[in-house]
Amino acid sequence: MIRNPWRHDEPLDRAELARLLPAPADPRLAADRQDLLEEYLMSEIHQPDHAPAAPAGPPASPARRPLRRAVLFATPVAAAAALAVVVSVGGSPGASTVAAPELVKAPVVQIEEGSTAQLASTVREIAAAATARTTPQPGPGQYIYIKSRVSFMSTRHNVDTGESTTWVQPLHDREVWKSPDGTKGWLDEPGYQDKGGITLDNNEPREQQTYKWLAARPTDPDALLKSVYATVSGDRDHDQQAFNEIGSVIREQLVPSALAAALYEAVGRIPGVVVVEHAQDASGRDGIALARLDPRTGERSEWIFDRENHQYLGSRGVQVREFDGVKPGTVVERTTIVTRAIVDAKNQRPGAGQATV
Repeated sequence: MIRNPWRHDEPLDRAELARLLPAPADPRLAADRQDLLEEYLMSEIHQPDHAPAAPAGPPASPARRPLRRAVLFATPVAAAAALAVVVSVGGSPGASTVAAPELVKAPVVQIEEGSTAQLASTVREIAAAATARTTPQPGPGQYIYIKSRVSFMSTRHNVDTGESTTWVQPLHDREVWKSPDGTKGWLDEPGYQDKGGITLDNNEPREQQTYKWLAARPTDPDALLKSVYATVSGDRDHDQQAFNEIGSVIREQLVPSALAAALYEAVGRIPGVVVVEHAQDASGRDGIALARLDPRTGERSEWIFDRENHQYLGSRGVQVREFDGVKPGTVVERTTIVTRAIVDAKNQRPGAGQATV
Protein backbone atom coordinates (compact mmCIF):
# COMPACT_ATOMS: atom_id res chain seq x y z
CA MET A 1 0.00 0.00 0.00
CA ILE A 2 1.41 3.39 -1.01
CA ARG A 3 0.51 5.96 1.57
CA ASN A 4 0.61 9.73 1.76
CA PRO A 5 2.42 11.31 4.71
CA TRP A 6 1.29 14.83 4.15
CA ARG A 7 -2.43 14.83 4.84
CA HIS A 8 -2.62 14.05 8.54
CA ASP A 9 -3.57 17.52 9.78
CA GLU A 10 -5.97 18.89 7.17
CA PRO A 11 -9.71 19.38 7.83
CA LEU A 12 -11.78 16.19 8.03
CA ASP A 13 -15.18 15.34 6.62
CA ARG A 14 -16.52 14.21 9.98
CA ALA A 15 -19.87 13.03 8.64
CA GLU A 16 -18.12 10.71 6.20
CA LEU A 17 -15.78 9.46 8.91
CA ALA A 18 -18.70 8.71 11.18
CA ARG A 19 -20.26 6.60 8.45
CA LEU A 20 -17.05 4.66 7.78
CA LEU A 21 -15.80 3.98 11.28
CA PRO A 22 -17.18 1.48 13.80
CA ALA A 23 -19.03 2.65 16.89
CA PRO A 24 -16.78 4.12 19.62
CA ALA A 25 -17.32 1.09 21.85
CA ASP A 26 -15.70 -1.15 19.22
CA PRO A 27 -12.61 0.62 17.88
CA ARG A 28 -10.91 -2.44 16.41
CA LEU A 29 -11.73 -3.68 12.92
CA ALA A 30 -11.53 -7.23 11.68
CA ALA A 31 -8.72 -7.72 9.18
CA ASP A 32 -11.05 -7.98 6.18
CA ARG A 33 -12.98 -4.86 7.22
CA GLN A 34 -9.72 -2.95 7.74
CA ASP A 35 -8.63 -3.91 4.23
CA LEU A 36 -11.90 -2.62 2.81
CA LEU A 37 -11.60 0.63 4.73
CA GLU A 38 -8.03 1.16 3.61
CA GLU A 39 -8.92 0.48 -0.02
CA TYR A 40 -11.71 3.05 0.27
CA LEU A 41 -9.30 5.58 1.74
CA MET A 42 -6.79 4.84 -1.01
CA SER A 43 -9.45 5.69 -3.58
CA GLU A 44 -10.24 9.02 -1.90
CA ILE A 45 -6.98 10.36 -0.52
CA HIS A 46 -5.13 13.39 -1.86
CA GLN A 47 -7.98 14.36 -4.14
CA PRO A 48 -9.95 17.59 -4.52
CA ASP A 49 -13.71 17.41 -5.02
CA HIS A 50 -13.04 16.45 -8.62
CA ALA A 51 -10.30 14.09 -9.78
CA PRO A 52 -7.28 15.46 -11.62
CA ALA A 53 -7.55 15.35 -15.36
CA ALA A 54 -6.25 11.97 -16.47
CA PRO A 55 -4.11 11.53 -19.55
CA ALA A 56 -6.10 10.55 -22.61
CA GLY A 57 -6.56 6.85 -23.12
CA PRO A 58 -8.90 3.86 -22.69
CA PRO A 59 -11.34 3.61 -19.78
CA ALA A 60 -9.58 3.36 -16.44
CA SER A 61 -10.56 2.19 -13.03
CA PRO A 62 -10.37 4.59 -10.04
CA ALA A 63 -6.86 5.75 -9.21
CA ARG A 64 -4.73 4.17 -6.53
CA ARG A 65 -3.61 6.99 -4.31
CA PRO A 66 -1.08 7.57 -1.56
CA LEU A 67 -2.04 6.84 2.01
CA ARG A 68 0.19 7.12 5.03
CA ARG A 69 -0.80 6.78 8.65
CA ALA A 70 0.60 9.56 10.84
CA VAL A 71 -0.16 9.02 14.51
CA LEU A 72 3.21 8.74 16.23
CA PHE A 73 2.95 7.48 19.82
CA ALA A 74 -0.88 7.42 19.82
CA THR A 75 -2.58 5.10 22.26
CA PRO A 76 -3.52 1.64 20.90
CA VAL A 77 -7.25 2.29 21.29
CA ALA A 78 -6.93 5.03 18.66
CA ALA A 79 -5.64 2.65 16.00
CA ALA A 80 -8.90 2.24 14.10
CA ALA A 81 -9.73 5.92 14.25
CA ALA A 82 -6.22 6.80 13.09
CA LEU A 83 -6.93 5.32 9.69
CA ALA A 84 -9.49 8.03 9.17
CA VAL A 85 -7.09 10.89 9.77
CA VAL A 86 -6.04 10.81 6.14
CA VAL A 87 -9.49 11.28 4.60
CA SER A 88 -9.00 15.01 4.09
CA VAL A 89 -9.49 15.96 0.46
CA GLY A 90 -8.10 19.47 0.22
CA GLY A 91 -10.65 22.19 0.79
CA SER A 92 -13.03 23.28 3.48
CA PRO A 93 -16.75 22.41 3.38
CA GLY A 94 -18.59 24.58 0.90
CA ALA A 95 -15.40 25.77 -0.80
CA SER A 96 -15.13 25.88 -4.57
CA THR A 97 -13.48 22.97 -6.28
CA VAL A 98 -9.97 23.00 -7.73
CA ALA A 99 -8.90 21.39 -10.99
CA ALA A 100 -5.61 19.76 -10.09
CA PRO A 101 -2.81 19.65 -12.68
CA GLU A 102 -2.68 16.74 -15.09
CA LEU A 103 -0.76 13.71 -13.95
CA VAL A 104 2.57 12.79 -15.53
CA LYS A 105 4.27 9.44 -15.97
CA ALA A 106 6.14 8.24 -12.91
CA PRO A 107 9.94 8.31 -13.13
CA VAL A 108 11.79 5.01 -13.12
CA VAL A 109 15.20 4.48 -11.51
CA GLN A 110 17.69 1.65 -11.24
CA ILE A 111 17.19 -0.15 -7.94
CA GLU A 112 20.22 -0.05 -5.68
CA GLU A 113 20.40 -2.82 -3.12
CA GLY A 114 20.36 -1.72 0.51
CA SER A 115 22.78 -3.03 3.12
CA THR A 116 23.10 -3.26 6.89
CA ALA A 117 26.92 -3.19 6.73
CA GLN A 118 27.10 0.56 7.38
CA LEU A 119 23.82 0.92 9.25
CA ALA A 120 25.21 1.39 12.77
CA SER A 121 27.86 3.91 11.73
CA THR A 122 25.47 5.83 9.46
CA VAL A 123 22.85 6.11 12.21
CA ARG A 124 25.50 7.31 14.66
CA GLU A 125 26.65 10.00 12.23
CA ILE A 126 23.10 11.19 11.50
CA ALA A 127 22.21 11.24 15.21
CA ALA A 128 25.42 13.06 16.14
CA ALA A 129 24.77 15.69 13.49
CA ALA A 130 21.21 16.16 14.77
CA THR A 131 22.48 16.61 18.33
CA ALA A 132 25.03 19.20 17.24
CA ARG A 133 22.52 21.15 15.19
CA THR A 134 20.85 24.11 16.89
CA THR A 135 17.08 23.97 16.51
CA PRO A 136 15.24 27.28 16.99
CA GLN A 137 12.46 27.21 19.55
CA PRO A 138 9.14 28.82 18.57
CA GLY A 139 7.79 31.37 21.02
CA PRO A 140 4.23 32.41 21.90
CA GLY A 141 2.31 33.52 18.83
CA GLN A 142 4.93 32.20 16.42
CA TYR A 143 4.52 29.50 13.77
CA ILE A 144 6.59 26.64 12.41
CA TYR A 145 6.88 27.15 8.66
CA ILE A 146 7.81 24.30 6.32
CA LYS A 147 8.05 24.56 2.55
CA SER A 148 8.41 21.35 0.54
CA ARG A 149 8.23 20.16 -3.03
CA VAL A 150 6.23 16.96 -3.35
CA SER A 151 4.83 14.44 -5.81
CA PHE A 152 2.69 11.39 -5.07
CA MET A 153 1.41 8.50 -7.15
CA SER A 154 -1.89 7.70 -8.82
CA THR A 155 -2.15 4.39 -10.69
CA ARG A 156 -4.82 3.91 -13.33
CA HIS A 157 -5.92 0.47 -14.47
CA ASN A 158 -7.21 -0.16 -18.01
CA VAL A 159 -10.33 -2.29 -17.56
CA ASP A 160 -10.26 -3.38 -21.21
CA THR A 161 -6.66 -4.55 -21.50
CA GLY A 162 -5.90 -5.28 -17.85
CA GLU A 163 -2.82 -3.05 -18.05
CA SER A 164 -1.87 -0.48 -15.44
CA THR A 165 0.05 2.74 -15.94
CA THR A 166 1.58 4.58 -13.05
CA TRP A 167 1.13 8.33 -13.06
CA VAL A 168 2.29 10.88 -10.53
CA GLN A 169 1.46 14.44 -9.67
CA PRO A 170 3.85 16.98 -11.17
CA LEU A 171 6.30 18.26 -8.59
CA HIS A 172 4.66 21.16 -6.79
CA ASP A 173 5.16 23.40 -3.78
CA ARG A 174 3.54 22.76 -0.44
CA GLU A 175 3.73 25.31 2.39
CA VAL A 176 2.41 24.72 5.89
CA TRP A 177 2.26 26.90 8.99
CA LYS A 178 1.70 25.29 12.40
CA SER A 179 1.39 26.84 15.83
CA PRO A 180 3.50 25.03 18.47
CA ASP A 181 0.37 23.79 20.26
CA GLY A 182 -1.33 22.64 17.06
CA THR A 183 -4.43 24.80 17.45
CA LYS A 184 -3.71 27.09 14.50
CA GLY A 185 -2.27 26.61 11.05
CA TRP A 186 -2.52 27.14 7.34
CA LEU A 187 -1.79 25.02 4.25
CA ASP A 188 -1.05 26.36 0.79
CA GLU A 189 -0.59 23.76 -1.96
CA PRO A 190 -1.40 25.50 -5.26
CA GLY A 191 -3.47 23.36 -7.58
CA TYR A 192 -4.64 21.08 -4.78
CA GLN A 193 -6.62 23.50 -2.60
CA ASP A 194 -8.48 26.72 -3.21
CA LYS A 195 -6.33 29.67 -4.23
CA GLY A 196 -4.49 30.99 -1.22
CA GLY A 197 -4.78 27.78 0.79
CA ILE A 198 -6.94 26.39 3.58
CA THR A 199 -7.04 26.78 7.33
CA LEU A 200 -5.69 24.15 9.70
CA ASP A 201 -7.14 25.84 12.78
CA ASN A 202 -8.39 23.26 15.22
CA ASN A 203 -9.77 23.77 18.72
CA GLU A 204 -9.06 20.13 19.58
CA PRO A 205 -5.65 19.31 18.07
CA ARG A 206 -4.16 15.83 18.24
CA GLU A 207 -1.37 16.74 20.63
CA GLN A 208 1.07 14.07 19.45
CA GLN A 209 1.52 15.95 16.18
CA THR A 210 2.55 19.21 17.80
CA TYR A 211 5.92 20.75 18.50
CA LYS A 212 4.88 21.37 22.12
CA TRP A 213 4.20 17.68 22.67
CA LEU A 214 7.38 16.54 20.93
CA ALA A 215 9.49 18.93 22.98
CA ALA A 216 8.32 17.17 26.15
CA ARG A 217 9.21 13.64 24.97
CA PRO A 218 12.02 11.65 26.60
CA THR A 219 15.13 11.31 24.49
CA ASP A 220 15.96 7.70 25.26
CA PRO A 221 15.88 5.69 21.98
CA ASP A 222 14.64 2.50 23.61
CA ALA A 223 11.78 4.28 25.37
CA LEU A 224 10.81 6.06 22.17
CA LEU A 225 10.84 2.86 20.14
CA LYS A 226 8.70 1.13 22.76
CA SER A 227 6.18 3.99 22.49
CA VAL A 228 6.11 3.67 18.72
CA TYR A 229 5.50 -0.07 18.78
CA ALA A 230 2.68 0.47 21.26
CA THR A 231 0.75 2.26 18.48
CA VAL A 232 0.90 -0.52 15.89
CA SER A 233 -1.79 -3.14 15.51
CA GLY A 234 -3.31 -5.69 13.17
CA ASP A 235 -1.70 -8.31 10.98
CA ARG A 236 0.44 -5.93 8.97
CA ASP A 237 4.19 -5.81 9.48
CA HIS A 238 4.68 -4.04 12.82
CA ASP A 239 8.28 -3.11 12.02
CA GLN A 240 7.16 -1.33 8.86
CA GLN A 241 4.41 0.46 10.76
CA ALA A 242 6.96 1.67 13.32
CA PHE A 243 9.28 2.90 10.57
CA ASN A 244 6.41 4.79 8.91
CA GLU A 245 5.32 6.35 12.21
CA ILE A 246 8.69 7.95 12.82
CA GLY A 247 8.99 9.03 9.20
CA SER A 248 5.70 10.88 9.41
CA VAL A 249 7.12 13.13 12.12
CA ILE A 250 10.47 14.01 10.60
CA ARG A 251 8.91 14.98 7.26
CA GLU A 252 6.71 17.91 8.23
CA GLN A 253 7.43 19.03 11.75
CA LEU A 254 10.18 20.83 13.64
CA VAL A 255 11.76 18.20 15.88
CA PRO A 256 13.99 19.34 18.79
CA SER A 257 17.60 18.31 18.21
CA ALA A 258 17.94 15.81 21.05
CA LEU A 259 14.67 14.10 20.17
CA ALA A 260 15.60 13.93 16.48
CA ALA A 261 18.83 12.18 17.40
CA ALA A 262 16.96 9.70 19.59
CA LEU A 263 14.44 9.00 16.83
CA TYR A 264 17.21 8.21 14.35
CA GLU A 265 18.90 5.91 16.83
CA ALA A 266 15.56 4.20 17.44
CA VAL A 267 15.06 3.69 13.70
CA GLY A 268 18.43 1.97 13.47
CA ARG A 269 17.09 -0.70 15.85
CA ILE A 270 14.05 -1.58 13.74
CA PRO A 271 14.56 -4.92 11.96
CA GLY A 272 14.79 -4.60 8.19
CA VAL A 273 16.15 -1.05 8.10
CA VAL A 274 19.06 -0.71 5.65
CA VAL A 275 21.33 1.94 4.19
CA VAL A 276 20.99 2.88 0.52
CA GLU A 277 24.20 4.59 -0.54
CA HIS A 278 22.65 6.68 -3.34
CA ALA A 279 19.14 8.12 -3.33
CA GLN A 280 17.83 11.35 -4.84
CA ASP A 281 15.23 13.60 -3.29
CA ALA A 282 12.66 15.53 -5.31
CA SER A 283 15.21 18.28 -6.04
CA GLY A 284 17.64 15.78 -7.52
CA ARG A 285 20.06 16.03 -4.59
CA ASP A 286 22.00 12.81 -4.13
CA GLY A 287 22.28 11.59 -0.57
CA ILE A 288 22.51 8.54 1.65
CA ALA A 289 19.25 6.98 2.84
CA LEU A 290 17.85 5.04 5.75
CA ALA A 291 15.29 2.77 4.14
CA ARG A 292 12.94 -0.12 4.69
CA LEU A 293 11.10 -2.41 2.28
CA ASP A 294 7.44 -2.94 3.00
CA PRO A 295 7.05 -6.73 2.65
CA ARG A 296 3.41 -6.42 1.70
CA THR A 297 3.56 -3.78 -1.03
CA GLY A 298 7.13 -4.10 -2.27
CA GLU A 299 7.69 -0.35 -1.82
CA ARG A 300 10.93 0.81 -0.21
CA SER A 301 10.57 4.00 1.78
CA GLU A 302 13.80 6.02 1.83
CA TRP A 303 14.70 8.94 4.12
CA ILE A 304 17.46 10.86 2.39
CA PHE A 305 20.26 12.72 4.18
CA ASP A 306 23.06 14.91 2.93
CA ARG A 307 26.13 12.69 2.89
CA GLU A 308 28.39 15.45 4.26
CA ASN A 309 26.43 17.25 7.00
CA HIS A 310 23.74 14.55 7.42
CA GLN A 311 20.87 17.04 7.24
CA TYR A 312 17.52 15.51 6.29
CA LEU A 313 16.83 16.37 2.63
CA GLY A 314 13.57 14.61 1.82
CA SER A 315 12.09 11.22 1.03
CA ARG A 316 11.55 8.84 -1.84
CA GLY A 317 9.39 5.77 -2.36
CA VAL A 318 10.70 3.21 -4.85
CA GLN A 319 8.86 0.10 -5.96
CA VAL A 320 11.32 -2.77 -5.51
CA ARG A 321 9.03 -5.59 -6.62
CA GLU A 322 5.88 -5.41 -8.70
CA PHE A 323 2.67 -4.87 -6.77
CA ASP A 324 -0.79 -3.94 -7.99
CA GLY A 325 0.57 -3.24 -11.47
CA VAL A 326 3.36 -0.92 -10.30
CA LYS A 327 6.63 -2.01 -11.91
CA PRO A 328 9.98 -2.33 -10.10
CA GLY A 329 12.02 0.85 -10.19
CA THR A 330 8.97 3.12 -10.29
CA VAL A 331 9.33 6.19 -8.05
CA VAL A 332 5.94 6.44 -6.38
CA GLU A 333 6.76 9.30 -4.01
CA ARG A 334 9.23 12.19 -4.03
CA THR A 335 9.60 14.98 -1.49
CA THR A 336 12.20 17.55 -0.64
CA ILE A 337 12.43 20.05 2.20
CA VAL A 338 13.02 23.56 0.85
CA THR A 339 12.78 25.57 4.09
CA ARG A 340 12.05 25.00 7.76
CA ALA A 341 11.77 28.19 9.79
CA ILE A 342 10.11 30.03 12.65
CA VAL A 343 7.92 32.95 11.57
CA ASP A 344 5.89 35.51 13.50
CA ALA A 345 2.51 35.09 11.82
CA LYS A 346 0.38 32.68 9.85
CA ASN A 347 0.96 33.01 6.07
CA GLN A 348 4.23 34.87 6.68
CA ARG A 349 7.27 33.55 4.86
CA PRO A 350 10.72 33.68 6.44
CA GLY A 351 12.80 36.76 5.78
CA ALA A 352 16.08 38.19 6.91
CA GLY A 353 16.80 37.66 10.57
CA GLN A 354 14.26 34.88 11.07
CA ALA A 355 15.45 31.52 12.34
CA THR A 356 15.73 28.69 9.81
CA VAL A 357 16.69 25.07 10.29
